Amino acid sequence: MEPFTPRQNAVLECALQLLVAGGERALTTAGLARAANCSKESLYKWFGDRDGLLAAMITYQASKVRTPGPRDSMPTLDDFSRSLAVFAEDLMGVLSGEVSLALNRLAIGQADRDGAQLGALVREHGRLPIETRARALLELGRRHGYLKFSDTHEAYETLYGLVVRDGHVRMLLGEPPAGLSDDRPQRARLAISQFFRLYGHGAQDIE
Repeated sequence: MEPFTPRQNAVLECALQLLVAGGERALTTAGLARAANCSKESLYKWFGDRDGLLAAMITYQASKVRTPGPRDSMPTLDDFSRSLAVFAEDLMGVLSGEVSLALNRLAIGQADRDGAQLGALVREHGRLPIETRARALLELGRRHGYLKFSDTHEAYETLYGLVVRDGHVRMLLGEPPAGLSDDRPQRARLAISQFFRLYGHGAQDIE
């Protein structure tokens, strides 16, 4: 998929804020066109129908979780560790934000409705792209000998669990955003350190 233009990003950011402020009912084409100072024709041209707009919003939000490649073609362990830490910090920041919480609460609230699409959109355009990028980074670490694992998906789920823990669930239930939002650099370093204890090249296999 082609990256969004700066103008499209600004419109999507506006759409996300409308969603946070007023829920899904506030996210109308006319309302977004007014708030973003653009035409409805432009919205249809850029994003298509309502599901297309929601998919674009989720894709844009997921893009805020970066998985930067190490700077060199032969990265050092420090470069690789920093890349994992950036991913961990971004993941905590996005999941603890109002936008992510609003999207996930809406998707959960619609989960038992016939024809509900938001949950599938969140998975397809949010969680899955983040996982795909992170798995590619983990596989890079394995190729360079920094990590040792046989199942990339399992390694990613472990990393995700160490980074997120139960913080996202607690916030979805209305608890204050402690944990994921507090002192993210330190929490990211701790999660990456724990991950290397399990999957670092010198880690012991557990039978």
